[in-house]
Amino acid sequence: DAVVSILVEKGVISLEEQYVDGTKIESKANKYTFVWKKTVEKNRAKLLENTSAALAQIKEQIRLNGGSDIKEEDSEPATSAKDVKRSARLCERQAKNLPKAKLTGREKQKLNTQIDHLFKASDKLCEYEKSLDILGERNSYSKTDPDATFMRLKEDAMNNGQTKPAYNLQIATENQYWTNFALYPNPTDTLTFKPFLDKYKKRYGKQSKSVTADSGYGSEENYEYLEMEEMMGYVKYNWFHKEQHKPFKEDAFNQANFYYN
Repeated sequence: DAVVSILVEKGVISLEEQYVDGTKIESKANKYTFVWKKTVEKNRAKLLENTSAALAQIKEQIRLNGGSDIKEEDSEPATSAKDVKRSARLCERQAKNLPKAKLTGREKQKLNTQIDHLFKASDKLCEYEKSLDILGERNSYSKTDPDATFMRLKEDAMNNGQTKPAYNLQIATENQYWTNFALYPNPTDTLTFKPFLDKYKKRYGKQSKSVTADSGYGSEENYEYLEMEEMMGYVKYNWFHKEQHKPFKEDAFNQANFYYN
């Protein structure tokens, strides 16, 4: 910021315009240590379902063998690791207080094994919930670098790349000098546009008069933001060039060409 202030004083830059672009920076994290949000959510839901069924069976077995009645609040389906652990402890206490004549040694051992499985399930659920906290709004992260998100990186002229843990670096320049930069977990540039411009405004106490960016930033939400901030935006949308071609305009089956009434 100090260097930028000097450049402004010297008249080299004015802070009245921004040229924004982004690039992916690969993380040093192991690319095989990925955690995907959809997989975590799916496994967590399945484990909760199985655990709830197992809990119901254990509680019924305890009740049939002379255990004390289970309170109504303890009979509700488990929805978190905390709920499962609390129910497992309750079942453990009640299993210890069962009349000895009611259960054989083998049945007692089987019941204790089922309760042990509940504790293991609660630990696994806790692991899933921690992963979801790390993920937040992201779709993935690396176990060896939780801040890194898996993105498709360009590696050659044919855009053949692999999905690797990386960061999305956003840069704003004026007269070829950096005026703003930030790292984001979003693989696409569209969602970084507003927070990046907000950071520019916070950094310098004002917004630039204009911003120039490629079509990767074009969206209705971003155009509304530019209008709200009273900024001149030179930002194309994704289909801008495609819509200029004759085959696109003359395609009667293209949804964009349908007559709107």
